[in-house]
Amino acid sequence: MYEVELKVRADHGPVRDRLERRDARHLGPVTQVDTYYDAPHRDFAETDEALRIRHEQADGDEVAKLTYKGPLLEAASKSREEHETAVADAEAARGLLDGLGFAPAAEVRKERDRYHLDGYTVTLDSVDGLGEFVEVETETETDDIERAREGAAALLESLGLDPDQGIRTSYLGLLLDTAEDDASK
Repeated sequence: MYEVELKVRADHGPVRDRLERRDARHLGPVTQVDTYYDAPHRDFAETDEALRIRHEQADGDEVAKLTYKGPLLEAASKSREEHETAVADAEAARGLLDGLGFAPAAEVRKERDRYHLDGYTVTLDSVDGLGEFVEVETETETDDIERAREGAAALLESLGLDPDQGIRTSYLGLLLDTAEDDASK
């Protein structure tokens, strides 16, 4: 399965109003803490891959997921292969990764408010250290990536956002860039 995602910086207020006017289905808020790992056998920054454990809290429930994200597939979006599975014991998953030589690299914390509209998930993200973003995403097969991206762009436009302002860098990458900029000052 492939994830097709467009992300832009945006103030949430006007977007939330447009979502409500369009009768988007509110899926609710969620808190996510993502711990990203470095691999012992290759540099994920060079290969544009990611491996993470995500802790998610929503409606009083807590879930942990292990996710692998492959390299970006195209220049116009954040489309990539993605495999994700729930893990019953996050500490055990951490132990497995540690035992195999994977080392925690960074953590990303965010508050998300999720909606469903026109076959897409629209997420209003508040990311610690970065600010507010809007993501529009869906899952698809490889032969549908262009159609899915075009639909995501049209949905962003209908919410008053400019898909040409899209950000292909992950939140992890943005945080690391911010840390580098701060260190060079």
